[in-house]
Parts: sequence; structure tokens; C-alpha cells
Amino acid sequence: MREEENKRSSQSSSVKRFFKKRWVFPAIYIASAAIILTAVLWYQSSNSATDKYDYKSTDIAGKKDQEQAVEVSKALENFKMPVVKADEAVVKTKFYDFDGKTEDQEAALVFYNNRYQPNTGVDITVKNGETFDVVASLSGTVTRVDEDDAVLGNVIEIENDKGIVTKYQSIKDIKVEVGQQVKQGQILAKAGQSLFNEKAGTHVHFEIRKDGVAVNPTNYFNKSLSVLQDAKISGDKSKDSLVSPKSKEEQLFEDQDNTSDDQSSDKEKVDEESTDKTKNQDS
Repeated sequence: MREEENKRSSQSSSVKRFFKKRWVFPAIYIASAAIILTAVLWYQSSNSATDKYDYKSTDIAGKKDQEQAVEVSKALENFKMPVVKADEAVVKTKFYDFDGKTEDQEAALVFYNNRYQPNTGVDITVKNGETFDVVASLSGTVTRVDEDDAVLGNVIEIENDKGIVTKYQSIKDIKVEVGQQVKQGQILAKAGQSLFNEKAGTHVHFEIRKDGVAVNPTNYFNKSLSVLQDAKISGDKSKDSLVSPKSKEEQLFEDQDNTSDDQSSDKEKVDEESTDKTKNQDS
């Protein structure tokens, strides 16, 4: 018993001597602080992985970035001919350029309803004269689909940018609908025929418009959308041959009417002169 008591007393005395050393308590304090700090950091890191971040907000930001990326990529797209193989395409009727040569202007007139009307786009066929797939010249949103227009041969309109629209006429077997997002090169329909330009046969009438004003598509094929975005246009004639179809058509029709009136007046004068001659002979 005494030996055990002696052992216990010696152990307690050694413990007391250990704690009497100056470095013991600071070491214990530092170790405890390190343990506590490690526990706090671990707890914060585990919470931050779940509750701290709002994943919905992150997704929304991602969508905004994606939309901006789409807008940028769209602006970098080049206008393409609305056919799969551009090397097989033939421009049957060109765009009417009011600043063009007289022979080119005459070739760009479309005879319909007993009147010659300036072509506000280009009429495209293929070399074999058969039907072909009509594709989107540029990415955008479908804003109009008209499948009951026999005169124009059905219509699709796509808004490619604010104020910029591409238009497809004389088509059939339409494969898109209003509100649909389409990508460049996506098949929209097949080439067909129209009453407006029967001479063109099976074709697609393609237009590019900015703020309602028709531009010459051949001036923008293989050029970026940004080129047209930066172009300054108005309803009057400009260096880019941008024209206002309505006002110019009215002017053209007025000129035709005036020519007809002049011819009628000349005929009346001839009739009057012949009548006067007859009267003189009778007298």
C-alpha cells in the first residue's frame, strides 16, 4: 500500500513540476487556439459551399452573358445567299438601283398588273431550274409567316437585329413559325413560284431591309451585319443605293401615267389636224 501511495505522490509531484514550467501554459493556449480556429474555418467553408452562394442568381448572370455572346456572334455573321450552294445560284432579276445604268434598271423591272414595278430585292434561281432549299441568310427571330399569298408566293420575315429584317417570298413547304429562333443556314422552306414575277419561274425573292427601307442584297452578301448596322440610310437615294420602295414606285407610276397622258394628247392633236384638213378639202 505504501509503495502505491509513494508512486501516486511521485506522479502528482511530477505533474505539478511539469505545469510549473513557464512554456507549458503558453503552449497549451496556442494549441487550443489553433484547434478552435481550424474548427471555425472548416465550419465556414462547409457553409459557403451550400448556403452562402445563390445558385439561381449565378444562373441568371450566366444567361445574360450567354445572350450577350449570342448578340456579339450575330453581329459578326456575314449575310449569305439564301441557298445551300451559292455557286449554283443564279440571280434571275436584280435589285432596282435608282442610281444604276438604264439597261440595268430596265432589267430590274417586274411587269405585273399591266405596270412595270421596280424590284425591291433579288430573285434567285438555280441552274437546273428545279426547286431548292431556301435557308436563313442570317440568324434571327421569325416575325411573319404568310402561307396564303398567291401573288407574292408566300412570305417569311425574320428580324435579324433591331430595324434589320430579311424577307423571303415565292416559297412553299414552309418549315418555321412565328416566334421561332432560327440560325444562319437553317432550312426555312423550298423555292416556289409567284404571280408577281411569273417570268422568274421557280425562285426565291430575297430582300434585306433596314428601318423599312430596301437595300441591294448583293451589296451586303459576305459582309458583316455590323456593316449594315453602321450604314446611314433614309428614304432618299444614297451612296449605298438604299431606296424607299413605296415613294419610288409611286414616282415611277406617275411617270408612266404622264407618258400615257402625253401620248393621248398628241393623238388628239393629230385627230384635230386631220379633221381640219378634211373640212378645208370639203369647202
